[in-house]
Amino acid sequence: MEARKKRIFSGIQPSGDLTLGSYMGAIRNWVALQDEYDCLYCIVDMHAITVRQVPADLRRRTLEQLAQYIACGLDPQKNIMFIQSHVPQHAELSWVLGCYTQFGELSRMTQFKDKAQKHADNITAGLFTYPVLMAADILLYQADLVPVGQDQKQHVELCRDIAGRFNGVYSDTFTLPEPYIPKMGARIMSLGNPANKMSKSDPDGCVFMMDEPEVIARKFKRAVTDCDTAVRYDMENKPGVSNLLTIYCAATGKDLAAAEAEFAGRGYGDFKAAVGEAVIEQMRPIREEARRLLGDKAYLEGVYREGAQRAQALAERTLRKVYKKVGFVAR
Repeated sequence: MEARKKRIFSGIQPSGDLTLGSYMGAIRNWVALQDEYDCLYCIVDMHAITVRQVPADLRRRTLEQLAQYIACGLDPQKNIMFIQSHVPQHAELSWVLGCYTQFGELSRMTQFKDKAQKHADNITAGLFTYPVLMAADILLYQADLVPVGQDQKQHVELCRDIAGRFNGVYSDTFTLPEPYIPKMGARIMSLGNPANKMSKSDPDGCVFMMDEPEVIARKFKRAVTDCDTAVRYDMENKPGVSNLLTIYCAATGKDLAAAEAEFAGRGYGDFKAAVGEAVIEQMRPIREEARRLLGDKAYLEGVYREGAQRAQALAERTLRKVYKKVGFVAR
């Protein structure tokens, strides 16, 4: 009998346009996983509303994100691709899991503390219980692996704690997921402040996947470097140059030694222009294909409807088991 493929669940919020960091750190790795694993990729629009959104923008970005996923090479036939709010089991399981999550656990979440400081006028219960919904996202599908950046690793650990606690009370119900942290290009830093991760909240230091070539070239031209002239990887002393080298290697497939050798004796102007050009060429086919897909609304609707149906079939199986174990009357 053929062994079941390991299952991967991952999602990105449509709270802003997808960045080069999202592509190099997550989405590109997803494409490499789709033949080896049973993959679910979710556009987590429910998570996005922990911060106030413009409704029309949220709808637009949700569809743009789906189009960009497909344009990056994610095949809707090989992967289950869906919108979180189209699968009501996410919210239903989140409530049950919230009853097995300690207040203290949620208050220790680093991301909650950071966001609460940034949005001091809007510290909602949703922002506080966000990791419970994230746990429901993962556990609904009995995911084995969750591709995450270092900043989300704590949430996966909490997810495991919640699942372990539930399993301890009611016998094995949930698979305990492992964080899957990609090696290359997992951490792309801001072009303006290389001490910070590239983020859509810092548009000047951020390259967006749908940026026009001239915009990308301009952003790399302005990228922060240092007073030295050597193109050398040294994250501690040369964070700006090291970040650009990471991006260049991720865009061209070259290793660091080859990239350093290529720019030996050349100035930063040449180097930054070359990195910009490599990114432009990598993004060009993706941007063009995403635009084409956005012009075909019927196709995109078919993808997210079918994705939601397939996701619901898996989610309902888990939810039914959970409801039975906690003592709810079968519906």
